[in-house]
Amino acid sequence: MVIELMKSHASVRDYKDKQLSREELSELIEAAQHAATSHFVQAYSIVWVTDRNKRKKLGELSKNAKQMEGAGAVLLMCADYNRLKHAAELQGGSIVFDQAENLIVAVTDVGLLAQNLALAAESKGYGICYIGGVRNNMQAISDLVGLPEGVFPVYGLTIGVPNEANEVKPRLPVEAILHENDYDEEKYSSLLPAYDATVQNYYEARSTNQKQATWTQQMAQFLSTPKRPDIKEVLAKKGYHFK
Repeated sequence: MVIELMKSHASVRDYKDKQLSREELSELIEAAQHAATSHFVQAYSIVWVTDRNKRKKLGELSKNAKQMEGAGAVLLMCADYNRLKHAAELQGGSIVFDQAENLIVAVTDVGLLAQNLALAAESKGYGICYIGGVRNNMQAISDLVGLPEGVFPVYGLTIGVPNEANEVKPRLPVEAILHENDYDEEKYSSLLPAYDATVQNYYEARSTNQKQATWTQQMAQFLSTPKRPDIKEVLAKKGYHFK
């Protein structure tokens, strides 16, 4: 059942030595393309990195060497207005894509495509993991795979036959994210401590990498300092000026 498959997701970071074929990957991508897309722009592209040297370098730049070198398929999920520029030129026109709205559209399109792709892969028994680390060196990775103006990597996605079975992390309760008619922040004072206890129990009981940590502790630490401050500059070089 689809809902049970969705609820069973856990990131996979250790894969068996089996590479996906073009046919296998194309089947997953074709299914993923049926995700919703704003105004039918389909503002995304995928770079499938098969070259071993490039995968090694990608692992170094993203600080995810084990996954980039060991996965069955390594994908860069990219926002893409370059293809739309070519579409407009075929009609004798040009496009404007440097507004904040267009950036939101492209990133949303990539997210919907990627999650559809992840679900398709998991339905076939593969494991997946998103690699936000590609934003650690967005410009260098863009140069590595020749991304032109209007195209930038949002995250990586690795796919492969799992060599491990991780437990599913408990998510926030529905009550914490669902607000009816008006946003209710008062409920967090009771819901978040209860969720902290759930997360702590999960970390203590899981089969590997046990630790003492709560969700609020992790979030307070993670969001206490700016992350990847160069991204705005890199996006400007790609033509996104947030007008």
